[in-house]
Amino acid sequence: MVGEGSIPDEEWERFLREAAAGTPGAPKEPSARARMVTRRLREQPGPPAGWRTHTPARRRAGRGWYVFGLLVAVAVLAAALLPGRVTGWWGNGDAGAAPLAAETVRPDQPPPTERAAGLPTLDDPFRGSPAQRWSDGATGLTLPAARATGWMSTAEVARALERSRDFLVAANLDPAVLRGERPAKAIASVNSQQKGMRDYLANAFTAPTREDDPLLLFSRFDATKVRPAGDVVKTRGRITYREGERGAVEVSTDVTYVYPLVRAGAGDDEVARTIVRREVVMSWDDPAKVRVDPGTFSLVSYKVDTANGGCDAYTGSYVPEFTAERAATGEGPAVDPYDRSTSIDAHLGRTDGTTCGRATRS
Repeated sequence: MVGEGSIPDEEWERFLREAAAGTPGAPKEPSARARMVTRRLREQPGPPAGWRTHTPARRRAGRGWYVFGLLVAVAVLAAALLPGRVTGWWGNGDAGAAPLAAETVRPDQPPPTERAAGLPTLDDPFRGSPAQRWSDGATGLTLPAARATGWMSTAEVARALERSRDFLVAANLDPAVLRGERPAKAIASVNSQQKGMRDYLANAFTAPTREDDPLLLFSRFDATKVRPAGDVVKTRGRITYREGERGAVEVSTDVTYVYPLVRAGAGDDEVARTIVRREVVMSWDDPAKVRVDPGTFSLVSYKVDTANGGCDAYTGSYVPEFTAERAATGEGPAVDPYDRSTSIDAHLGRTDGTTCGRATRS
């Protein structure tokens, strides 16, 4: 048993005295084994451990964990400060990645080029595209906070912003309009008293030309040639406002729409994408100063930049090209249709709105 043969110091000293004096009944001297056990127990700093107990060895903090923690901290800081440059460090895989935060200011660079991820499919029509992390449809059209501006109160500005967004939805996301139907709801939002607008809207859908092209304001496709690849259109952009002329509330919009498409015929599942960026500026005029239909806005300007929608073909509908139709080389300046770091004019290096660019990616 643990502790057997252990003799207290006082008892041991008494034993030695009595043994030397020959005292009757003195205890016998312990055996050599007993003295060895006694000495070993005295040298132990604490009580002996039971045979079923276990004290785990203390883990030493190695340098590897310190270095790993430091690298993680640096990566997190870099992701916060330079999100565009960090994207893709861990391979391609925007599929399933968290959506990007709303765009509140113009970005300072184009989105990073995706690593090879294969071609888009019906199940993943945005594969290999920055739009994979963009918002779906109207959720990408975020409105700023309203404040009293010009002739409008805060509540009136909020209403004007909502109606401006409604116009963008009706002009670019309405499934019927995308199939080529007349955008009646969107047209009803435009002030018909504005000079030239009535003629444009009357001619654009019956005899489209370069000047009277419905694609300047509306996204439309020929349903006999293409159909949507799924029910999602990706969007990214900004909506801002300020006081304009004669106290009007001027709403500026800059939005990119990405439309995935397949041929209309059955059995063909090749996916092509048409990318449309629009800058539309709307003026909500004071009816006391400007002739305006109630509840409508006047157009200050509208510009469009399109990739894979056809060029110089004024048919009133976008004409996307698939592999069989796509030319091996294109003419015009090479442009990135996902680059939102400059205005449309600066992006294409022109101001007349007529130059066809060559998209660097789809």
